[in-house]
Amino acid sequence: MKACKREIGKTWKVFAAFALLTMSVMVCGKSVQAAGRPVSISSCQIAGGTVNCTLKASGVPYSDDGKYYIYADEVFQDGPVGTVVASVDAGASVTVSFPLNYNTPDSNLSRKFLVAVKSGGQMIQVSDEHYITNPEAVAAFTTGRMTRGIKGILPEVTAIASGELKELGVQQVVYNIYLDEICAAPGEAGTIPFAYNGQTYYFSNGRITHYDQMVKGFNNQGMQVTMVLLHKGGNPATDDLIHPLARGGAECPSYALNVEESGGVEHLKAVCAFLGQRYSGATGNGQIDNWILGNEVNARTSWWYMNSGNLDVNVSAYVKAFRIFYNELKAMNANVWVYNSIDQEWGRKSNPGSFLAKDYLDQFNYYINREGNIDWGLSYHPYNSPLYDPYAWNGPAVWVKQSVSTPYITMQNIDILIDYMHQGKFLNPAGQVRSISLAEIGYTSYFGDEKQEASVAYGYLKAASLPDVDAFMLFRFKDDAHEMESKLSLGITNLDGSHKPAYNIYKQLGTANEGAAKARASEIIGMDIDQMIRDNIVWTRGGDGVVQ
Repeated sequence: MKACKREIGKTWKVFAAFALLTMSVMVCGKSVQAAGRPVSISSCQIAGGTVNCTLKASGVPYSDDGKYYIYADEVFQDGPVGTVVASVDAGASVTVSFPLNYNTPDSNLSRKFLVAVKSGGQMIQVSDEHYITNPEAVAAFTTGRMTRGIKGILPEVTAIASGELKELGVQQVVYNIYLDEICAAPGEAGTIPFAYNGQTYYFSNGRITHYDQMVKGFNNQGMQVTMVLLHKGGNPATDDLIHPLARGGAECPSYALNVEESGGVEHLKAVCAFLGQRYSGATGNGQIDNWILGNEVNARTSWWYMNSGNLDVNVSAYVKAFRIFYNELKAMNANVWVYNSIDQEWGRKSNPGSFLAKDYLDQFNYYINREGNIDWGLSYHPYNSPLYDPYAWNGPAVWVKQSVSTPYITMQNIDILIDYMHQGKFLNPAGQVRSISLAEIGYTSYFGDEKQEASVAYGYLKAASLPDVDAFMLFRFKDDAHEMESKLSLGITNLDGSHKPAYNIYKQLGTANEGAAKARASEIIGMDIDQMIRDNIVWTRGGDGVVQ
C-alpha cells in the first residue's frame, strides 16, 4: 500500500534520523511504532541480466514522496551513500528490478543493497543491507565437480611425479595460493593481463603457470583440488589488498584483506574473478573445486592479522571479503564450493590475540543470515590439544569434553560440531546442513610411530563415519624441520622422503585392504576401532594431558 500522508512539524524533521530505530509509520490511518528498520529485503537474486529484489514492510514508513530508493553500496560504504539503482512506489510488499551490469564499471554483483526513503529532504535508511545470493546464475562455467571421496592430504608437489600421491589413493589435495605471488604490477615483465569491471589487472605468468601445471597434475591423477587464498605481503603490487588495520603491524603469515578502500576492493573482485575463470576446468589450466578464504581466521594474530581486538570489527571485515570471494568465484564457475576457516579452539584461547572459534563462527553466521543467506561451507581444523598430543583417541579430559562448552573440538568430540551445524540457523538456503571440510588435521610421530599410525586411522575412520563431512585433509605429506622443533613431526614421510608406518596405514584406508589398517589400529589402541567409533566411545585421561 502507499504511505498515508500527514503533516509533519519541524521537530519531526529534526529527528528524522531516529527513524532508523523507531520509525513512525501509518497503517490504516493509525500511527504505530515499528521496532528497528521497518522494511526488509527478503530476496535479492539475479535473473538474466537483471537483479530482482523483494521488499517487505512491517509498516510503510512515511516519506516526502511515497517512494522507496534502492541504493547499491560498495562493501566499505554504510547508509544511503552509494548509487541509487532504482526507485519504486512504497508499499508493504514490493518487487523492484535493476540491471546487474556484470563485468562493467557499474557492476552490482558484489555490492550490498539497502532501502531508503526521503524524509524532510534527507535520505533515511529503512532496511538492513542485503547481497545477491545466487551469483551462479550468470556463471559462464558449470563444470562437473571431481568428487571422489574424503581422503585427502596437504601434498608435496614432487609426489605427483613420483607417483606417491596416486599410490596413497588420496582423492583430494589442499594447497595454498598467495596473492602477493600471483599478482603483478602494470608494466612488469612476464604478466598476464585480465580486464574486469572496466580496468585491467596483471598476474605473474611464471607463478600462474606454476599453479596451472600443479593443479593439472593433481587433476590428471583423479584428485579434487581445494585452494586456500592467503596474502602474506611483501609485494608492492598487492599492497592495496592489505586491510588498513593490517598495515605496518606485526609480521604474520597472512593479512586481512582490504574491504575499506575502493582500489583494494576492485582489485580483490578482479583477483577472484580471474581465479574462478582460470581454474574452472574449462580453460585448459586445471580445475579447482573448492576455495577457502584464509586460514584459521579466528586466530587474528597468527593467521589473519588485523590491529583490532574487537570481534565484531574483525568478523565484519572478513564477511565483506567473503561476500566478494563467494560472489565473484561463483559468478565464473557455478559449481565451486566456498569455505571459511576456523581452528579447534572452540571454547578456550591458547593465544590472547585470537578469538574463540565458536564466537567467530556464530558472528559470521549472524551477518550472513542478516544480509542474505548463501551456501557457504565450514573448513574446520580438529587438531589435538595440545597440538603435539599424539593420542587422537584418548585426549586430555581437561580439554576434550562431550558438551558444547568444551574447550577444544578434536576428532574425539567432532560430533559436537556436527550437531551444532545442524541447528536451523546454520542451515544453507535449501535447508540442508552445510558442507564441512576437515581441511587440516595432523598427528605427530615425535612420541612414536605407533601412536601416529593409530591416530591417522582413528581420525580418518571417524570422519568417514560422518555423512556431513566432505573432506579429511591430513597435514602433511612430509615432515617440516621448523615444525619438528615444536615436537610436530606431522608428516607421513620423513625429511629424507622415507615412508613412516603412518604412510602405509593411510594407504590402506578407504581401500579393499582397510581391514588390515583397522586391525593394526585396534591392536595399538587396545580396543576394536570400529566399535569405538560406532558406539562413540570417548576415552580421556587425567592431568593436563602433556606428554613427557
